[in-house]
Amino acid sequence: MNGQRETFSSGLAVFFATLGSAVGLGNIWKFPYLVGEYGGGAFLAVYLLCVAFIGLPVMWTEFYVGRKTRKNPVGAMSMLSPGTPWKHVGTMGVASAYLIMFFYSCVAGWVYYYLFKAIQGDFVGITMEAAKAEFGAVVVGPLSPVLWQFIVLVVVSSIIAFGVQKGIERMTKTLMPLLFVLILICDFRALTLPGAGAGVDFLFQVDFSKLSGAAILTAMGLAFFKLSLGMGTMTTYASYFTADNNLFRTGAKVAVSDTMVSLLAGLAVFPTVFSFGLEPGAGPGLLFMTIPLVFSQIPFGNLLLVAFFFLASIAATTAMLSLVEVPTAWMSEEYGVDRKKAAALNALIIFCIGILATLSVDKASFLGSYTWLGRGFFDWFDYLSSNVMLPVGGLCFVIFVRRHLSWEELRREFSNGGALPLGGMFTFYWFSVRYVTPVLLGLIFLHSVGVL
Repeated sequence: MNGQRETFSSGLAVFFATLGSAVGLGNIWKFPYLVGEYGGGAFLAVYLLCVAFIGLPVMWTEFYVGRKTRKNPVGAMSMLSPGTPWKHVGTMGVASAYLIMFFYSCVAGWVYYYLFKAIQGDFVGITMEAAKAEFGAVVVGPLSPVLWQFIVLVVVSSIIAFGVQKGIERMTKTLMPLLFVLILICDFRALTLPGAGAGVDFLFQVDFSKLSGAAILTAMGLAFFKLSLGMGTMTTYASYFTADNNLFRTGAKVAVSDTMVSLLAGLAVFPTVFSFGLEPGAGPGLLFMTIPLVFSQIPFGNLLLVAFFFLASIAATTAMLSLVEVPTAWMSEEYGVDRKKAAALNALIIFCIGILATLSVDKASFLGSYTWLGRGFFDWFDYLSSNVMLPVGGLCFVIFVRRHLSWEELRREFSNGGALPLGGMFTFYWFSVRYVTPVLLGLIFLHSVGVL
């Protein structure tokens, strides 16, 4: 089976596909509002350190597992440690991908719907009150958010059904460069607004007095979540890497590019927010309520608004491709389900359960009023995946490396059998994965479950 298994066609395809997995709504939606909530540049500085000591070591570990075995997460862990419970680390990755998609497809549906409304010109001349009401109408529904969630899943599963090269690779190679172009256009316009300098200062000015313990631990978790770690996506994508791919270089380029997209998104959001006297810590609604308001009041604003939500829809789509690919590869390889049928079946599963998240956003509805320990379906799917399963999954990967893989085994794979010089990069990885990353992941988990 592995001899006939599809792979990406080139190193460039590997980079764009992996970057497409890392770049998602976390960059354009989650990153800006968390920076806003936790005080700007100081939070950003801690985040960058977390990328180096948490994000990269876990990403490289998943790359090793995926390319070494050429299997989905469950099959990969079963192959590396046959007959042991370690295969359930892969099972946890598949489960995490499902849980994330249950609520992520809901938010992606909001983005698609906003793009549709922007194309129609519905935001021209909108006021703050109208922007808040529009966001409320979008998330309440009940018909429209469910419909757009369904549309998102049809688009993503259709691409997945075409396979690795004709589906995932073709779309990511087209969409990722386009995303960079669109975000640069939005940045240029945002930075030319009067008073935009205050937004730039907010993003980059470092004031460590604004940092709290919660902010530091949130930065750790964000670095982990944004790079699509602990959910089986990087393991699955790495199983399609070319044999000569430089794993260290690919991981570093993805981490740098992903961070660059986040910063560019911040440069599109914060100058506009400060220019119009809005609140930078407005929470999850920052993207959906402030951006239509801002762009509606500047020349060619609606065109820029279409561009902004188009790039947000690109980010949502490429991230979802990697998430849906995880259970699709698992079904195809472990149970022999045809790829197209597996893609369609997973879209159906995600839609049927994801409706619970979508309809629970409206607190006045029946599902919205149903809570357990203070959380509804949307919040539970988010909490269990982002706060529990992802850090635990990443920690398990790191512990597995420490216990079962030797310096020589890892060095052989990362150097492509001795063909690549590793320099100090491997030493940094070995030290981090053994002594630094496990401790930091443990802190993330303890913070997530309320112990810290």
